Amino acid sequence: MNTSEKSEQFNLDNIRKQVSEIRTRGAGEAHGDNPDGINAYARQVAEQLRETNQSPAIVVGQYRLFEFLSLLALGLAILFFGTAADNHPFVSKAVVTIALCGLAIAFLQIADAYQIPVLRSPQRFLHRVLGSWVAAFAVMAIALVPFDINNIYSIRLLGLWLMAGAGFLLVARFLFAYGIRHWARNGIMERRAVIIGGGEPAKELIRALEHQPDNDIRICGIFDDRGEKRSPVMVAGYPKLGTVAELVEFARLVRVDMLIISLPISAEDRILQLLKMLWVLPVDIRLAAHANKLRFRPRSYSHVGAVPMLDIFNKPIRDWDGVAKRIFDVFFSLLALVLLWPIMLGAAIAVKATSRGPVLFMQKRHGFNNEIINVFKFRSMYTHMSDPSARNAVTKNDPRVTPVGRFIRKTSIDELPQLFNVLLGNLSLVGPRPHAVLAASHNRTYADVVEGYFARHRVKPGVTGWAQINGWRGEIDSDDKIKFRTAYDLYYIENWSLLFDLKILFLTPFRLLNTENAY
Repeated sequence: MNTSEKSEQFNLDNIRKQVSEIRTRGAGEAHGDNPDGINAYARQVAEQLRETNQSPAIVVGQYRLFEFLSLLALGLAILFFGTAADNHPFVSKAVVTIALCGLAIAFLQIADAYQIPVLRSPQRFLHRVLGSWVAAFAVMAIALVPFDINNIYSIRLLGLWLMAGAGFLLVARFLFAYGIRHWARNGIMERRAVIIGGGEPAKELIRALEHQPDNDIRICGIFDDRGEKRSPVMVAGYPKLGTVAELVEFARLVRVDMLIISLPISAEDRILQLLKMLWVLPVDIRLAAHANKLRFRPRSYSHVGAVPMLDIFNKPIRDWDGVAKRIFDVFFSLLALVLLWPIMLGAAIAVKATSRGPVLFMQKRHGFNNEIINVFKFRSMYTHMSDPSARNAVTKNDPRVTPVGRFIRKTSIDELPQLFNVLLGNLSLVGPRPHAVLAASHNRTYADVVEGYFARHRVKPGVTGWAQINGWRGEIDSDDKIKFRTAYDLYYIENWSLLFDLKILFLTPFRLLNTENAY
């Protein structure tokens, strides 16, 4: 390795080391609030991109499930109509059918038959599809030999299913290929990317991305802090939409999947400066590596088509993890409502009977990606003394709190209506607690107190969270309390799993018995 390569290797290692430090301590510029918002042109582009798009990973996963269920239905239909009443029990054959379908999908996955290029051009990869289907039958036939295959699944039925399944796979894949091309043209199935940094490096990157034969990347625009002399207003046909600070606001108006930094690894200080501003966004952040002379091991890279990228940050709880978490939320929220409705009904009656005003109190709070959401609670204050902005935190023996309100706040019963927020989709059962928009500590907003505060919003906020079950709940009357709460929230985001959610959910009722900090 020559001197230049050693220097680039050192820079890359140094960037990765400091990125790790950013995750831990946050960053001064991380909240990325721009008092001027974004310029009119960038806002116009954002409005055009407001229509939702589907992640390719989700679409492919849905198609994989469709193929499994279709092959299973086809096999069971052939079994049902082709099996005599005196044959081997139908249930045994159905089990074999399910196993064979699962095996076929596994072989198709191993053969990379669910990659976008394969699905887009099935005529070029028919050998993978048909080979996987035949291989699944061969393995199952061999496995059934010791059990006398004819007594479980006749050769005639296996042959019929083999031919029918192959025909289905061919027809389905050609139709799906047409659908993919149609969705790609209409922007339904795409990954939206923003290029950071202009000039010649950005031009080379855009050209490399556009030359990919099966490109699912849509470049939304370019953001760069440099002036027109070093960064033209138009690069390879794409406009410069604003500065990096404006990018943070832009990414909150429209769903962006990926930020690609088109700077050389040697620009270490500038890259770190950018990351300190951008890591709070719930997106993938990549460093384009196509123009770097130094090449690392293949496992060091991810790829957009054939364009190599170095992974800096990954979006948390992405694609099917998000689907699994949503199913988790809906299931346990409905279960909680079934179990807790008598308590909620009693609380509603008590609130209404003991003070004037509505039963429910609605407050604006920060949600996913810093959006403003309305959160439901049982009203715990006198209506004429309520504080929707939460600028003045509730304190011990606060005269604004009703006697019933004091009890339901202590026991967190006032938070139970947020189960409806979970079902509506703007809250999760487990996640960082949503704070009121104007919440402050000693007249300073939390973002001014805590470096990297807005990184809490890379996932949906939750009804309960890792910080709460570790004792960081209730009044925030010191800077340290919001700092510790944020630290626990960031730990949760970096270490999320369904088992972690289940652990927090299980511990919540027990930890709520400690009401020391709840007023």
